[in-house]
Amino acid sequence: MRYKLAIFSIVFSPLMIFSQEVIDLGEKREIFVDYFFIEKLDGLSLQMHQPRDEGAVLYLDEVWEGAHCSYSTIIKEDDLYRMYYRGLADSYGDGTEREVTCYAQSKDGIHWEKPVLKLHRYNGSLDNNIILANVPPVTHNFSPFLDANPNVTPSQRFKALGGSAESGLIAFVSSDGIHWQKMQEEAVFKKGEFDSQNVSFWSETEKRYLCYFRRWIGENRTIGMTTSTDFVHWTEPMDMSYEHDPTEQWYTNQTSPYFRAPHIYIAIGGSLIPKRQVVTEEQSVELKVDHVANVYGCSDVFLMSSRGGYHYDRTFMESFIRPAIGINNWLARTNFPVLNVVQTGPTEMSLYVNQDYAQPTAHIRRYSLRLDGFASLAAPYKGGEAITKPFIFSGSELEINYSTSATGDIRFEIQDVNGKPIPGFTLEESAMIIGNEISRSVQWESGKNLKELTGKPVRLRIVMKDADLFSFRFKD
Repeated sequence: MRYKLAIFSIVFSPLMIFSQEVIDLGEKREIFVDYFFIEKLDGLSLQMHQPRDEGAVLYLDEVWEGAHCSYSTIIKEDDLYRMYYRGLADSYGDGTEREVTCYAQSKDGIHWEKPVLKLHRYNGSLDNNIILANVPPVTHNFSPFLDANPNVTPSQRFKALGGSAESGLIAFVSSDGIHWQKMQEEAVFKKGEFDSQNVSFWSETEKRYLCYFRRWIGENRTIGMTTSTDFVHWTEPMDMSYEHDPTEQWYTNQTSPYFRAPHIYIAIGGSLIPKRQVVTEEQSVELKVDHVANVYGCSDVFLMSSRGGYHYDRTFMESFIRPAIGINNWLARTNFPVLNVVQTGPTEMSLYVNQDYAQPTAHIRRYSLRLDGFASLAAPYKGGEAITKPFIFSGSELEINYSTSATGDIRFEIQDVNGKPIPGFTLEESAMIIGNEISRSVQWESGKNLKELTGKPVRLRIVMKDADLFSFRFKD
Protein backbone atom coordinates (compact mmCIF):
# COMPACT_ATOMS: atom_id res chain seq x y z
CA MET A 1 0.00 0.00 0.00
CA ARG A 2 1.35 3.43 -0.97
CA TYR A 3 0.46 5.30 2.19
CA LYS A 4 1.04 8.79 0.87
CA LEU A 5 -1.86 8.34 -1.56
CA ALA A 6 -4.26 6.79 0.93
CA ILE A 7 -7.59 8.55 1.44
CA PHE A 8 -9.72 7.71 4.46
CA SER A 9 -13.46 8.21 4.77
CA ILE A 10 -15.01 7.54 8.17
CA VAL A 11 -18.71 7.65 8.95
CA PHE A 12 -19.29 9.50 12.21
CA SER A 13 -21.47 8.17 14.98
CA PRO A 14 -22.00 9.66 18.45
CA LEU A 15 -20.77 6.44 20.05
CA MET A 16 -17.50 6.54 18.12
CA ILE A 17 -16.92 10.23 18.81
CA PHE A 18 -17.52 10.11 22.53
CA SER A 19 -15.38 7.00 22.92
CA GLN A 20 -12.33 8.77 21.46
CA GLU A 21 -9.59 10.22 23.58
CA VAL A 22 -9.27 14.00 23.32
CA ILE A 23 -5.79 15.12 22.28
CA ASP A 24 -4.16 17.82 24.42
CA LEU A 25 -2.59 20.00 21.74
CA GLY A 26 -1.78 23.03 23.88
CA GLU A 27 0.33 25.36 21.72
CA LYS A 28 2.29 22.56 20.02
CA ARG A 29 2.81 22.70 16.27
CA GLU A 30 1.45 19.78 14.25
CA ILE A 31 3.08 18.65 11.00
CA PHE A 32 1.67 16.11 8.57
CA VAL A 33 4.22 13.28 8.70
CA ASP A 34 1.56 10.86 9.97
CA TYR A 35 -2.20 10.45 10.38
CA PHE A 36 -2.10 11.05 14.14
CA PHE A 37 -4.35 14.13 14.03
CA ILE A 38 -6.57 13.11 11.11
CA GLU A 39 -9.95 11.44 11.59
CA LYS A 40 -11.50 11.89 8.16
CA LEU A 41 -10.17 12.69 4.71
CA ASP A 42 -12.39 13.26 1.71
CA GLY A 43 -10.55 14.06 -1.51
CA LEU A 44 -7.31 15.04 0.31
CA SER A 45 -4.14 13.04 0.95
CA LEU A 46 -0.87 13.28 2.83
CA GLN A 47 1.92 14.09 0.39
CA MET A 48 5.65 13.66 1.05
CA HIS A 49 7.87 16.38 -0.47
CA GLN A 50 11.27 15.73 -2.01
CA PRO A 51 14.23 17.76 -0.66
CA ARG A 52 16.01 19.98 -3.16
CA ASP A 53 19.67 19.22 -3.94
CA GLU A 54 21.69 22.35 -3.10
CA GLY A 55 25.11 20.86 -3.91
CA ALA A 56 28.26 19.89 -2.02
CA VAL A 57 29.16 21.99 1.04
CA LEU A 58 32.16 20.12 2.49
CA TYR A 59 34.74 17.97 0.70
CA LEU A 60 36.44 15.39 2.90
CA ASP A 61 39.83 15.66 1.24
CA GLU A 62 42.35 16.08 4.07
CA VAL A 63 44.70 13.16 4.72
CA TRP A 64 43.13 12.52 8.15
CA GLU A 65 39.61 12.58 6.64
CA GLY A 66 39.41 10.56 3.45
CA ALA A 67 37.01 8.33 1.58
CA HIS A 68 35.57 6.64 4.66
CA CYS A 69 34.38 9.75 6.48
CA SER A 70 30.92 8.99 7.80
CA TYR A 71 28.49 8.99 10.79
CA SER A 72 28.10 12.74 10.73
CA THR A 73 26.12 15.07 13.01
CA ILE A 74 25.13 18.72 12.67
CA ILE A 75 24.18 20.88 15.68
CA LYS A 76 22.84 24.42 15.49
CA GLU A 77 23.42 26.56 18.58
CA ASP A 78 22.20 30.14 18.20
CA ASP A 79 24.04 31.48 15.11
CA LEU A 80 26.70 28.77 14.95
CA TYR A 81 26.40 25.51 13.04
CA ARG A 82 28.70 22.68 14.13
CA MET A 83 29.42 19.53 12.17
CA TYR A 84 31.05 16.37 13.53
CA TYR A 85 32.16 13.42 11.42
CA ARG A 86 34.44 10.42 11.39
CA GLY A 87 37.79 10.83 9.68
CA LEU A 88 39.16 7.63 8.14
CA ALA A 89 41.42 7.55 5.11
CA ASP A 90 40.88 3.88 4.17
CA SER A 91 38.86 0.83 5.17
CA TYR A 92 41.77 -0.90 6.90
CA GLY A 93 41.65 1.50 9.84
CA ASP A 94 38.07 0.63 10.74
CA GLY A 95 37.74 0.41 14.54
CA THR A 96 41.38 1.35 15.18
CA GLU A 97 43.33 4.39 16.40
CA ARG A 98 43.49 5.58 12.79
CA GLU A 99 39.91 6.79 13.17
CA VAL A 100 39.46 10.34 14.43
CA THR A 101 36.53 12.67 15.03
CA CYS A 102 36.65 15.88 12.98
CA TYR A 103 34.89 19.22 13.37
CA ALA A 104 33.70 21.89 10.93
CA GLN A 105 31.64 25.01 11.53
CA SER A 106 29.52 27.54 9.68
CA LYS A 107 27.72 30.82 10.28
CA ASP A 108 24.86 30.03 7.90
CA GLY A 109 24.79 26.24 7.42
CA ILE A 110 25.80 26.74 3.78
CA HIS A 111 29.43 27.89 3.78
CA TRP A 112 31.64 25.70 5.95
CA GLU A 113 35.19 25.92 7.26
CA LYS A 114 37.52 23.45 8.95
CA PRO A 115 39.15 25.40 11.81
CA VAL A 116 42.74 24.59 12.77
CA LEU A 117 42.24 23.54 16.39
CA LYS A 118 45.72 22.25 17.32
CA LEU A 119 44.26 19.70 19.75
CA HIS A 120 45.66 16.41 18.38
CA ARG A 121 48.66 15.50 16.27
CA TYR A 122 48.24 13.73 12.95
CA ASN A 123 51.44 12.64 11.21
CA GLY A 124 53.30 14.89 13.64
CA SER A 125 51.29 18.06 12.94
CA LEU A 126 48.73 19.90 15.06
CA ASP A 127 47.37 21.80 12.04
CA ASN A 128 44.06 19.98 11.70
CA ASN A 129 40.40 20.02 12.76
CA ILE A 130 40.51 16.85 14.87
CA ILE A 131 38.65 17.08 18.20
CA LEU A 132 38.94 13.45 19.34
CA ALA A 133 41.70 10.89 18.75
CA ASN A 134 43.29 7.79 20.23
CA VAL A 135 40.07 6.52 21.84
CA PRO A 136 38.98 3.65 19.60
CA PRO A 137 36.30 2.47 19.05
CA VAL A 138 34.56 5.69 20.23
CA THR A 139 35.89 7.60 17.22
CA HIS A 140 34.34 5.01 14.91
CA ASN A 141 30.84 6.42 15.48
CA PHE A 142 31.07 9.36 17.91
CA SER A 143 27.61 10.96 17.93
CA PRO A 144 27.10 14.20 19.95
CA PHE A 145 24.07 16.34 20.83
CA LEU A 146 23.35 19.62 22.58
CA ASP A 147 21.57 18.68 25.81
CA ALA A 148 18.16 20.37 26.11
CA ASN A 149 17.66 19.11 29.67
CA PRO A 150 16.84 22.26 31.70
CA ASN A 151 18.84 20.83 34.62
CA VAL A 152 22.03 20.15 32.68
CA THR A 153 25.25 21.41 34.25
CA PRO A 154 27.33 23.87 32.14
CA SER A 155 30.25 21.42 31.95
CA GLN A 156 28.00 18.82 30.32
CA ARG A 157 25.99 20.96 27.87
CA PHE A 158 27.16 18.67 25.08
CA LYS A 159 26.94 14.89 25.39
CA ALA A 160 27.90 12.05 23.08
CA LEU A 161 27.98 8.29 22.76
CA GLY A 162 30.34 6.07 20.81
CA GLY A 163 31.60 2.52 20.88
CA SER A 164 31.22 -1.04 19.68
CA ALA A 165 29.68 -4.30 20.85
CA GLU A 166 32.96 -5.13 22.57
CA SER A 167 33.38 -1.82 24.38
CA GLY A 168 29.72 -0.87 24.86
CA LEU A 169 28.62 2.73 24.43
CA ILE A 170 30.95 5.14 26.20
CA ALA A 171 29.61 8.55 27.25
CA PHE A 172 31.50 11.79 26.67
CA VAL A 173 30.67 15.34 27.82
CA SER A 174 31.80 18.83 26.87
CA SER A 175 31.13 22.43 27.86
CA ASP A 176 31.88 23.91 24.42
CA GLY A 177 31.40 21.09 21.90
CA ILE A 178 35.12 21.00 21.06
CA HIS A 179 36.97 19.83 24.19
CA TRP A 180 35.62 16.44 25.29
CA GLN A 181 36.19 14.09 28.21
CA LYS A 182 34.75 10.78 29.34
CA MET A 183 31.75 10.97 31.64
CA GLN A 184 33.07 7.82 33.31
CA GLU A 185 35.54 5.07 32.38
CA GLU A 186 32.98 2.28 32.13
CA ALA A 187 30.52 1.97 29.28
CA VAL A 188 27.07 3.29 30.17
CA PHE A 189 25.20 0.80 27.97
CA LYS A 190 26.26 -2.59 26.59
CA LYS A 191 23.22 -4.40 25.18
CA GLY A 192 23.60 -3.89 21.43
CA GLU A 193 25.87 -4.35 18.44
CA PHE A 194 26.39 -0.57 17.95
CA ASP A 195 28.24 -1.00 14.61
CA SER A 196 26.70 2.16 13.17
CA GLN A 197 25.78 5.64 14.41
CA ASN A 198 23.96 5.38 17.74
CA VAL A 199 22.02 8.58 18.37
CA SER A 200 20.74 10.10 21.60
CA PHE A 201 18.97 13.23 22.83
CA TRP A 202 16.96 14.71 25.69
CA SER A 203 13.21 14.42 25.08
CA GLU A 204 11.36 17.53 26.25
CA THR A 205 8.05 15.67 26.20
CA GLU A 206 9.18 12.43 27.85
CA LYS A 207 11.59 14.12 30.31
CA ARG A 208 14.32 11.57 29.77
CA TYR A 209 17.22 10.70 27.46
CA LEU A 210 16.51 8.42 24.52
CA CYS A 211 19.05 6.37 22.60
CA TYR A 212 18.33 4.73 19.23
CA PHE A 213 21.02 2.22 18.37
CA ARG A 214 22.07 -0.56 15.98
CA ARG A 215 20.62 -3.99 16.58
CA TRP A 216 20.75 -7.16 14.51
CA ILE A 217 17.95 -9.71 14.09
CA GLY A 218 19.55 -12.66 12.37
CA GLU A 219 21.32 -11.18 9.35
CA ASN A 220 19.20 -8.03 9.26
CA ARG A 221 20.19 -4.64 10.61
CA THR A 222 17.48 -3.03 12.72
CA ILE A 223 16.94 -0.37 15.42
CA GLY A 224 16.68 -0.70 19.19
CA MET A 225 15.82 1.92 21.80
CA THR A 226 16.62 2.49 25.46
CA THR A 227 15.95 5.38 27.87
CA SER A 228 17.68 7.03 30.82
CA THR A 229 17.06 9.80 33.33
CA ASP A 230 20.75 10.49 34.02
CA PHE A 231 22.60 9.38 30.84
CA VAL A 232 24.39 6.70 32.87
CA HIS A 233 21.75 4.12 33.80
CA TRP A 234 19.70 2.85 30.86
CA THR A 235 16.57 0.72 30.64
CA GLU A 236 16.29 -2.74 29.16
CA PRO A 237 16.30 -2.18 25.38
CA MET A 238 13.48 -3.03 23.03
CA ASP A 239 13.35 -3.26 19.25
CA MET A 240 11.53 -0.51 17.38
CA SER A 241 8.63 -1.57 15.18
CA TYR A 242 7.97 -0.05 11.76
CA GLU A 243 6.70 -0.74 8.24
CA HIS A 244 9.44 -1.85 5.85
CA ASP A 245 10.19 -3.65 2.62
CA PRO A 246 11.74 -7.08 3.32
CA THR A 247 14.71 -6.19 1.08
CA GLU A 248 15.61 -3.12 3.20
CA GLN A 249 17.95 -2.93 6.15
CA TRP A 250 18.33 0.17 8.35
CA TYR A 251 21.98 1.16 8.36
CA THR A 252 21.47 4.46 10.20
CA ASN A 253 18.30 5.79 11.86
CA GLN A 254 19.18 9.47 12.54
CA THR A 255 16.25 10.02 14.91
CA SER A 256 15.96 13.47 16.52
CA PRO A 257 13.25 15.88 17.73
CA TYR A 258 12.04 18.20 14.99
CA PHE A 259 13.16 21.64 16.17
CA ARG A 260 9.78 23.32 15.50
CA ALA A 261 7.74 20.46 16.96
CA PRO A 262 10.02 18.61 19.42
CA HIS A 263 7.26 16.23 20.51
CA ILE A 264 7.61 14.64 17.05
CA TYR A 265 10.84 12.73 16.39
CA ILE A 266 11.93 12.69 12.75
CA ALA A 267 14.06 9.79 11.49
CA ILE A 268 15.84 10.58 8.23
CA GLY A 269 18.06 7.54 7.96
CA GLY A 270 20.01 5.48 5.48
CA SER A 271 18.68 2.18 4.18
CA LEU A 272 20.85 -0.54 2.67
CA ILE A 273 19.63 -3.04 0.08
CA PRO A 274 22.53 -5.51 0.31
CA LYS A 275 21.50 -7.90 -2.49
CA ARG A 276 20.77 -5.26 -5.13
CA GLN A 277 23.98 -4.44 -6.99
CA VAL A 278 24.14 -1.60 -9.53
CA VAL A 279 27.87 -0.82 -9.85
CA THR A 280 30.07 -3.51 -11.39
CA GLU A 281 33.51 -4.31 -10.04
CA GLU A 282 35.00 -2.88 -13.24
CA GLN A 283 33.12 0.39 -12.71
CA SER A 284 34.27 0.52 -9.11
CA VAL A 285 37.87 0.45 -10.32
CA GLU A 286 37.14 3.44 -12.56
CA LEU A 287 35.65 5.27 -9.56
CA LYS A 288 38.69 4.34 -7.44
CA VAL A 289 36.42 2.81 -4.81
CA ASP A 290 38.33 1.80 -1.68
CA HIS A 291 37.35 -1.80 -0.87
CA VAL A 292 35.22 -3.91 -3.17
CA ALA A 293 32.68 -4.67 -0.41
CA ASN A 294 31.12 -1.27 -1.09
CA VAL A 295 30.02 -2.49 -4.52
CA TYR A 296 27.65 -5.15 -3.22
CA GLY A 297 24.42 -3.30 -2.55
CA CYS A 298 22.88 0.15 -2.90
CA SER A 299 21.39 2.65 -0.49
CA ASP A 300 19.11 5.65 -0.22
CA VAL A 301 17.30 7.88 2.31
CA PHE A 302 14.04 7.10 4.12
CA LEU A 303 11.65 9.21 6.22
CA MET A 304 9.94 7.95 9.37
CA SER A 305 8.60 9.58 12.52
CA SER A 306 7.78 8.68 16.11
CA ARG A 307 5.77 10.24 18.90
CA GLY A 308 7.59 8.26 21.59
CA GLY A 309 7.58 4.65 22.65
CA TYR A 310 8.92 1.79 20.59
CA HIS A 311 7.20 2.46 17.28
CA TYR A 312 8.08 4.37 14.14
CA ASP A 313 5.35 5.57 11.79
CA ARG A 314 6.36 5.13 8.17
CA THR A 315 3.45 6.81 6.43
CA PHE A 316 5.53 7.19 3.26
CA MET A 317 7.10 3.98 2.01
CA GLU A 318 8.76 5.70 -0.94
CA SER A 319 12.35 6.94 -0.86
CA PHE A 320 12.76 10.41 0.67
CA ILE A 321 15.92 11.17 -1.35
CA ARG A 322 16.66 8.95 -4.34
CA PRO A 323 20.26 8.30 -5.41
CA ALA A 324 21.28 10.87 -8.02
CA ILE A 325 22.32 10.34 -11.62
CA GLY A 326 25.77 8.74 -11.92
CA ILE A 327 27.12 5.37 -10.81
CA ASN A 328 29.07 7.09 -8.01
CA ASN A 329 25.71 7.44 -6.23
CA TRP A 330 24.81 3.75 -6.38
CA LEU A 331 27.33 2.13 -4.05
CA ALA A 332 26.39 0.26 -0.89
CA ARG A 333 27.20 2.83 1.78
CA THR A 334 26.77 6.19 0.17
CA ASN A 335 23.68 8.44 0.59
CA PHE A 336 23.73 8.19 4.39
CA PRO A 337 22.13 11.26 6.02
CA VAL A 338 23.79 13.48 8.60
CA LEU A 339 22.01 13.55 11.97
CA ASN A 340 19.60 16.51 12.52
CA VAL A 341 17.66 19.00 10.41
CA VAL A 342 18.45 22.69 10.95
CA GLN A 343 16.98 26.01 9.91
CA THR A 344 19.10 27.84 7.31
CA GLY A 345 16.84 30.74 6.37
CA PRO A 346 13.57 32.49 7.24
CA THR A 347 11.58 30.00 5.16
CA GLU A 348 14.08 27.16 4.76
CA MET A 349 15.50 24.19 6.61
CA SER A 350 18.38 21.97 5.53
CA LEU A 351 19.46 18.37 5.87
CA TYR A 352 22.82 16.97 4.85
CA VAL A 353 23.95 13.69 3.30
CA ASN A 354 27.32 11.91 3.13
CA GLN A 355 27.88 11.09 -0.54
CA ASP A 356 30.50 9.37 -2.71
CA TYR A 357 31.47 7.15 0.21
CA ALA A 358 34.69 5.13 -0.28
CA GLN A 359 35.61 7.35 -3.24
CA PRO A 360 38.23 10.12 -3.59
CA THR A 361 35.33 12.56 -4.16
CA ALA A 362 33.71 11.87 -0.75
CA HIS A 363 31.78 14.90 0.45
CA ILE A 364 28.80 16.17 2.43
CA ARG A 365 25.90 17.56 0.43
CA ARG A 366 23.12 19.93 1.48
CA TYR A 367 19.42 19.49 0.68
CA SER A 368 16.70 22.02 1.46
CA LEU A 369 12.99 22.03 2.27
CA ARG A 370 10.58 24.76 3.30
CA LEU A 371 10.08 24.95 7.06
CA ASP A 372 7.79 22.09 8.20
CA GLY A 373 7.90 20.82 4.62
CA PHE A 374 8.60 17.12 5.08
CA ALA A 375 5.01 16.48 4.04
CA SER A 376 1.69 18.26 3.70
CA LEU A 377 -2.04 17.81 3.77
CA ALA A 378 -2.56 18.19 0.04
CA ALA A 379 -5.61 19.09 -2.06
CA PRO A 380 -6.01 18.57 -5.82
CA TYR A 381 -7.74 21.08 -8.11
CA LYS A 382 -11.17 19.58 -7.50
CA GLY A 383 -10.71 20.09 -3.75
CA GLY A 384 -11.60 18.15 -0.64
CA GLU A 385 -11.75 18.37 3.13
CA ALA A 386 -10.35 16.92 6.33
CA ILE A 387 -11.72 16.67 9.86
CA THR A 388 -9.38 16.26 12.81
CA LYS A 389 -9.74 14.15 15.89
CA PRO A 390 -11.08 16.03 18.93
CA PHE A 391 -8.52 18.10 20.82
CA ILE A 392 -8.13 20.88 23.35
CA PHE A 393 -5.81 23.83 22.81
CA SER A 394 -4.50 27.00 24.40
CA GLY A 395 -3.90 30.30 22.68
CA SER A 396 -5.84 33.02 20.88
CA GLU A 397 -4.77 32.50 17.24
CA LEU A 398 -4.70 29.64 14.74
CA GLU A 399 -1.42 29.91 12.83
CA ILE A 400 -0.84 27.98 9.61
CA ASN A 401 2.05 27.27 7.19
CA TYR A 402 0.47 26.83 3.77
CA SER A 403 0.66 27.25 0.00
CA THR A 404 -2.11 27.60 -2.61
CA SER A 405 -2.21 28.13 -6.34
CA ALA A 406 -3.71 31.30 -7.76
CA THR A 407 -7.03 29.47 -8.12
CA GLY A 408 -6.71 27.47 -4.91
CA ASP A 409 -7.71 28.32 -1.36
CA ILE A 410 -8.10 27.07 2.21
CA ARG A 411 -10.90 27.65 4.72
CA PHE A 412 -11.32 26.51 8.32
CA GLU A 413 -14.23 25.66 10.58
CA ILE A 414 -14.11 24.89 14.28
CA GLN A 415 -16.61 22.26 15.39
CA ASP A 416 -17.65 20.88 18.73
CA VAL A 417 -16.70 17.31 19.60
CA ASN A 418 -19.87 16.02 17.89
CA GLY A 419 -19.02 17.69 14.60
CA LYS A 420 -21.43 20.61 14.95
CA PRO A 421 -20.08 23.99 13.69
CA ILE A 422 -19.50 26.47 16.50
CA PRO A 423 -21.23 29.83 15.83
CA GLY A 424 -18.69 32.50 14.93
CA PHE A 425 -16.21 29.90 13.64
CA THR A 426 -18.23 28.29 10.83
CA LEU A 427 -16.94 27.59 7.34
CA GLU A 428 -19.20 30.29 5.92
CA GLU A 429 -17.62 32.84 8.27
CA SER A 430 -14.04 31.74 7.53
CA ALA A 431 -11.82 34.07 5.54
CA MET A 432 -10.73 32.49 2.25
CA ILE A 433 -6.97 32.03 2.47
CA ILE A 434 -4.92 32.40 -0.72
CA GLY A 435 -1.14 32.70 -0.98
CA ASN A 436 2.10 31.07 0.16
CA GLU A 437 3.29 31.90 3.70
CA ILE A 438 5.22 30.25 6.50
CA SER A 439 3.05 31.97 9.12
CA ARG A 440 -0.48 33.34 8.79
CA SER A 441 -3.30 33.70 11.29
CA VAL A 442 -6.71 32.34 10.32
CA GLN A 443 -9.57 34.85 10.63
CA TRP A 444 -13.35 34.57 10.86
CA GLU A 445 -15.82 37.33 10.00
CA SER A 446 -17.26 37.28 13.51
CA GLY A 447 -13.97 38.53 14.94
CA LYS A 448 -14.50 36.26 17.92
CA ASN A 449 -11.50 35.49 20.11
CA LEU A 450 -10.38 31.87 20.17
CA LYS A 451 -9.71 32.27 23.89
CA GLU A 452 -13.34 31.45 24.59
CA LEU A 453 -12.71 27.92 23.23
CA THR A 454 -9.54 27.29 25.24
CA GLY A 455 -9.73 24.00 27.12
CA LYS A 456 -12.92 22.89 25.34
CA PRO A 457 -12.84 19.76 23.14
CA VAL A 458 -13.13 20.85 19.49
CA ARG A 459 -12.37 19.65 15.99
CA LEU A 460 -11.01 21.42 12.92
CA ARG A 461 -12.69 21.09 9.56
CA ILE A 462 -10.24 22.02 6.80
CA VAL A 463 -11.59 22.64 3.30
CA MET A 464 -8.96 23.02 0.56
CA LYS A 465 -8.55 23.34 -3.20
CA ASP A 466 -5.22 23.07 -5.08
CA ALA A 467 -3.32 23.75 -1.88
CA ASP A 468 -0.90 22.35 0.70
CA LEU A 469 -1.12 22.74 4.46
CA PHE A 470 2.28 22.04 6.04
CA SER A 471 1.56 22.74 9.69
CA PHE A 472 -0.75 24.42 12.17
CA ARG A 473 -0.73 25.46 15.80
CA PHE A 474 -2.70 27.58 18.25
CA LYS A 475 -0.71 30.35 19.91
CA ASP A 476 -1.12 33.56 21.93
